[in-house]
Amino acid sequence: MDVTITKTENKTIVTLVGRLDTTNADKFQQDIAPLFEEANPDIELDCTDMDYTSSQGLRIFLMLQKSVSSKGGSMVMSNMKPQVKEIFDITGFSNIIRIL
Repeated sequence: MDVTITKTENKTIVTLVGRLDTTNADKFQQDIAPLFEEANPDIELDCTDMDYTSSQGLRIFLMLQKSVSSKGGSMVMSNMKPQVKEIFDITGFSNIIRIL
């Protein structure tokens, strides 16, 4: 999983590339750790090139969503491939995390 974080004036865009699974979930969590510290965050996770997420990845997305919400911010996931969206739908995460 490759992660690129781009900050604009008002938004943080996180580009996700590859598979998020148990082999790289810890590194992914380290990569996005600064996002947990932002005040009033506005985060978009661009999933155009994300191929898969395991339950470990879902856990990290949920932790980020909770952190963002507790600080009055917003988080969306965009450009999700159908096979990844299906994982979110089956697990109910589509009802917790806003998906564009």
